[in-house]
Amino acid sequence: MTDNQSDNQPPAQTPPEFDPNAGHQNTPKLRRVRGVPVPVNAADGQKGTMLGIADAQQISQRMVVTHPGFQAVLPMMDGTRDLDQIVSEAGKGLERPMLEQLIAQLDDAGLLFGPTFDAMVQKMQAAFDDSDILPPGSTAQLADMLVMKEIGEDASEEQKIEMGGAELAKQLDIWIDESLKSATSTSFDTLPAAVIAPHIDYIRGWMNYGHTYGRMRVVDRPDRVIILGTNHFGQSTGVCGCNKGYESPIGTCQLDTELLDALKGELGAEHAEKMLENRYDHENEHSIELHIPWIQHVFGADESGDYPKVFGALIHDPTVNNGESYDENGLGLDPFVTALKAAIAKMPGTTLVVSSADLSHVGPAFGDQQSLAGDSDEAKAFRTQVATHDQEMLKMIVDNKMDDLIGSMAWQQNPTRWCSIGNIAATLRVIEPAKIDLLNYAAAMDPQGTTFVSSASLALYR
Repeated sequence: MTDNQSDNQPPAQTPPEFDPNAGHQNTPKLRRVRGVPVPVNAADGQKGTMLGIADAQQISQRMVVTHPGFQAVLPMMDGTRDLDQIVSEAGKGLERPMLEQLIAQLDDAGLLFGPTFDAMVQKMQAAFDDSDILPPGSTAQLADMLVMKEIGEDASEEQKIEMGGAELAKQLDIWIDESLKSATSTSFDTLPAAVIAPHIDYIRGWMNYGHTYGRMRVVDRPDRVIILGTNHFGQSTGVCGCNKGYESPIGTCQLDTELLDALKGELGAEHAEKMLENRYDHENEHSIELHIPWIQHVFGADESGDYPKVFGALIHDPTVNNGESYDENGLGLDPFVTALKAAIAKMPGTTLVVSSADLSHVGPAFGDQQSLAGDSDEAKAFRTQVATHDQEMLKMIVDNKMDDLIGSMAWQQNPTRWCSIGNIAATLRVIEPAKIDLLNYAAAMDPQGTTFVSSASLALYR
């Protein structure tokens, strides 16, 4: 049996029905999805686990929950097999009515390519282009939690909106103070040309956010901030720019339209179109949003009440296809870096570049067999191996040997799954630093040792 779950919509009153006349259901092509274990209580009181199928690109907020046995069937939904072929290849008691039910629910949830998904995309893109500002996502959720912690679970939406920014700012100060309490230097002498800081959630990454932004509380305010992030969910195969400003519970950072216009001019019409073609990837991307509250809180608003202007771009992995876009149809790294460097040079005032970068992603949740938790020799060796590899790669960054890091990662096939090589490389090449300081390195692991994610705080100076 399968069932739909939705965060934003009530469950369907009647299960969707399979349409034998719909070609996309008869020869289904599954979109990029991720599997999520869903605990359930059986009728006999026993606890079990079902398979949740969710949108890896987060365009659809709906989830289909089904029997774990269907996990082997999902890869067969590649658009080349009809249902009878899938049933024949799957075997193991799979019957066509069971598959038809799953197909109908996947389609209803927008997890198959077809008219339902196309309508979702059209609606999302229209909403994106209808506004000049991207609303907050995870930062708003955190602010709501902080308000409820302060005044109670029954806090109204009005109270959350009214108090959220102040409560979030208060929490950022707590994290800054805790991060820097043992630091030999708690502030930069001057504003760096660039910083490298995490994009992991605040709860796991606050220390390196604090090490980075806490030191900028007393430096001169930049006229603009360029945030280079990682494209976790989107469709772009190359550099993906954003033509929006960003909102957080603290306030709004407007788009630096002058910089974007200069960048587009340096790129030329064809490359500029490539950069913005998949701008919708920014709709659900967290790697830029998570820096906005820190920028607003640390630098504050000017006499007009405006926070620093921003421009955000998501950078692909240069260890794949030598920095060209993955399919050679998107914007490659080199033309973007050349154009951004020239655009910054034309801008008045000061520019801060933020590389929003997480490092290693290891553990069973990412496909590794070995758990990282515990005191076993194997777990200790795994943790040491990951940390050692991180330090070796960070040394290349500090020594400004980005080409060596890219070559090493490509040769090793990125063994610990660094996810932000692209925006780190772009930052170093745009800034061409004379000095790079490693301020802090940290990693976060869940108690079960299924996920281990590392990050660092660095400052780059010309």
